Amino acid sequence: MLHFMQEDPMSRWGTVPLAERMRPRDFEAFLGQEALAGPGGVVRKAAETGNLRSMILWGPPGSGKTALARILARSAGLPFEILSAVTSGVKDLREITRRAREGPSLLEEKTREKNRGGTVLFIDEIHRYNKAQQDALLPFVEDGTLVLIGSTTENPSFEVNSALLSRLQVYTLTPLRPEVLSALVDRALADADAGYGRYEVDLEDGARAFLLQFADGDARTLYNALEAGFLSAYADLDPAGAEARIRITRTGVEAALQKRTPRHDKGGDSHYDIASAFIKSLRASDPHAACYWLGRMLAGGEDPLFVVRRMVIFASEDVGNADPQALTVAVAAQQAVHFVGLPEATYALYQTAAFLATSPKSNASLRAIKAVEGLLEERGARPVPLHLRNAPTGLMKKLGYGKDYLYPHDAPGHIVDVSCMPEGLEGEEVYRPSTYGFERQIEKRMEYWEELRRQARQMKKQGKNR
Repeated sequence: MLHFMQEDPMSRWGTVPLAERMRPRDFEAFLGQEALAGPGGVVRKAAETGNLRSMILWGPPGSGKTALARILARSAGLPFEILSAVTSGVKDLREITRRAREGPSLLEEKTREKNRGGTVLFIDEIHRYNKAQQDALLPFVEDGTLVLIGSTTENPSFEVNSALLSRLQVYTLTPLRPEVLSALVDRALADADAGYGRYEVDLEDGARAFLLQFADGDARTLYNALEAGFLSAYADLDPAGAEARIRITRTGVEAALQKRTPRHDKGGDSHYDIASAFIKSLRASDPHAACYWLGRMLAGGEDPLFVVRRMVIFASEDVGNADPQALTVAVAAQQAVHFVGLPEATYALYQTAAFLATSPKSNASLRAIKAVEGLLEERGARPVPLHLRNAPTGLMKKLGYGKDYLYPHDAPGHIVDVSCMPEGLEGEEVYRPSTYGFERQIEKRMEYWEELRRQARQMKKQGKNR
């Protein structure tokens, strides 16, 4: 066993973080993403058979996009260049393409016998390039000067222009599974060169479970957390001790880390994905999931007004008159957010989410909108019937405005047998209430009113027959 004071970890590795030291160098060391990089994986096979083509690697942070790009280039025997879309521009692209067109060095030529492709250019966060920068890549991708590998955490359908996207294959990477993350922990603890294999390290089961949970599928976050726990435990050792084991506990790891904010990009995919999950949980009448996704949005820094706007829309679109109070409650929540603000308005947001999730559901308003839109598209805008028009002048009265108008308050049940639809649309049904919640009462009312109209028509018919 090594005396722990003989080799300070900071002096051994300096400022190089564990995540960088443990970056995999070949397919065998690359864990996770088996469909892409495992034996027979689609991009692995392409690199190993000399058929590497331009692509987009789309996935969350820490899923292995950069490491995979490096491994693909190495496996294909191609020169590798890397740019960050945050700090680079067209000038940098021109310099790389110039080097690529000048051809490989003698050493590089020897390593690329099986793959006669161009230089692999990896662009990190390619979604941050503007249209002009993306367009600048097109000719070099088309003529094979560059094998472009772009990485993005955003949906490339929205963030990469169609001209470039049509020339790239999109591959999706997923968050790393807990068992993969656990294997990465074991590898870091056993690796004597890049990890902590030179030290006697005890990792408490609770600490391992916390690391996997904290990482949330992100290898970089996992390594950073493990490194923080290791260095904290190392610093706590007694310098006077002859020998000591480094014990990494859950308490120690938690103390070494800041509270992690859940992954939530207010302008990116997670913004729309989590908002979608929230609305669909409300629609599915699942208050537990609705409150969870609401909490995820708020913990990630989402604008509470965005959240409450979605709930106001939902109150009409998905609850409607099945519970007319839903809109009132949602608008009240909007007022609470304005008046009180966070964090206190969180109570109102959760209350409203639970109310909407447990309300009876009806999309009768949505169906009415679609029905009216359909009538307007198919039959056009019909003129207002004369009996429904206002007649404030004598001329209008002479033209028949307001003629034969029947005042409902003078009729039994305040219902008259007259169509208010335009000519040619009489009898068209646009609003059809559901049989849920308060809309059952509305349905009964409408059926009763239709019976009154039927009786009025019958009486009118009998009067004519006399």
